[in-house]
Amino acid sequence: MVYKVYSGRVGGIFADLITAEVDASSGLPGLDMIGLLGSEVREAKDRVRVSLRNNGINIPAMKITVNLSPADERKAGAAFDLPIAVALLGVFGHIESFNPEETLIIGELSLDGEIRPVRGILPIVRMAREKGFKYVLLPRQNLTEGLLIHGIKMVPVESLSSVMGILSSYENIENYVVAECKTPLDASSNEDEADFNDVVGQEGAKRAALICAAGFHHFLMTGPPGTGKSLIAKRISSIMPRLSYEESLEVTTIYSVAGKLPGGNSFISKRPFISPHHGTSSNALVGGGINVMPGLISLSHKGILFLDELAEFKRQTLDYLRQPLEDGEITVSRAKGSVKYPADFMLVAAMNPCPCGYFPDRNKCSCTQASISRYLSKVSGPIMDRIDVCVEIGRMDPSEIENRSSESLGSDEMRCMVERAVGVQKKRYEKENFRFNSQIPASKIGEYIKLSKECNDFAMSLYTKMQLSMRSYYKILRVARTIADIDGDEDVQVRHVAEASCYRFPDYLGG
Repeated sequence: MVYKVYSGRVGGIFADLITAEVDASSGLPGLDMIGLLGSEVREAKDRVRVSLRNNGINIPAMKITVNLSPADERKAGAAFDLPIAVALLGVFGHIESFNPEETLIIGELSLDGEIRPVRGILPIVRMAREKGFKYVLLPRQNLTEGLLIHGIKMVPVESLSSVMGILSSYENIENYVVAECKTPLDASSNEDEADFNDVVGQEGAKRAALICAAGFHHFLMTGPPGTGKSLIAKRISSIMPRLSYEESLEVTTIYSVAGKLPGGNSFISKRPFISPHHGTSSNALVGGGINVMPGLISLSHKGILFLDELAEFKRQTLDYLRQPLEDGEITVSRAKGSVKYPADFMLVAAMNPCPCGYFPDRNKCSCTQASISRYLSKVSGPIMDRIDVCVEIGRMDPSEIENRSSESLGSDEMRCMVERAVGVQKKRYEKENFRFNSQIPASKIGEYIKLSKECNDFAMSLYTKMQLSMRSYYKILRVARTIADIDGDEDVQVRHVAEASCYRFPDYLGG
């Protein structure tokens, strides 16, 4: 007799249905497991056998075969322990009233029968709902995460003995269902975040940060140390538009797969802010490992990836950003598989113009031209070409510090301006699969950024004089579109293009 129980595996941010099939027959006693299994899954037979024995269930001396199908998909992790145990209980008649066709099961077992949490609950529960399952039996510690998916019932369990009790009286399973909870979207308050009121002066950089937040443009700040580059970068998240429910669910799914959901409320409703050290490895940044986990650029999806001391990163590490900066996703390929993860982040970077940090001020900078060139060459041209806005931040005058402007905007006012511009974009692109001006495809530039003859002539003159690539030219137009939205103008005008062109790179960066 073959007994089947259903579970799921995660591939990227999506899940596949996995069937745990158990056959018990006469023959040489033993328990064999097949189905392209990872080492953690192969170890499951020992965890399951000991866990069952410690809960009063002894496996008969028979030839037992466990198959996890489909056989051509690799299974990894300990999440198949519980479905395998339930299938063994079913094949030996311990849960005769259980209907496996309407319940998906997932969970890791300890040797004493405790059920431990697993990664990737969110995509698995979503897949179960799409496949028509009525219940998901899952570890209690994963319950909050599972409840984020509406339309399917959660049955949380803490031990193998409780699972046996629930499935033995399956007709009463509704008594163990936990009611759906309302997703707390109001948890996205910015009250605990740093405020732009803390930044003295640097109005030009604050204006650039406002534009980048409103249009989701990639942003680079360059200048000597101590001028406020990191201070500004860490406050950009306080003016970013709030995540929509769909975006929050997507971000939460990535953190679920990575096993990095915060304790308590599992729903991520704030845009991520990830700031890796410049010694971070390429694998940590893009993702990888035996089971191909998402990296830091995927964990910053829909949020900010802040690279401080940009030129101190290894050039090879930075070049891995080319694909996600352009496509909003990253394909991670390893020997055991290839996985595609979302990586639609806003890059915010800060760097010094030379090793000592004071170039081009030759009164302070003692670096040779060769050392400056070597330092700046760590950031390749293709990476620079993918950055929309660059500002050079200099040392402030004493008068600027003493006479702090009362008109300087704080985060609350800047966020209002950003949300107004984002609302304009949302309405404009309501029929498209993108949301921000920075994401307008090249094929639709003419449709959404209409230029008058005067404005077009001015833009083309910039293209010629500045020797722009087509990518850089389109980036200027996209930034100009965002500036127009902030200013409340329906059409892009000459002044918008002129301001956007000022946010190109200084001469020493190849501007």
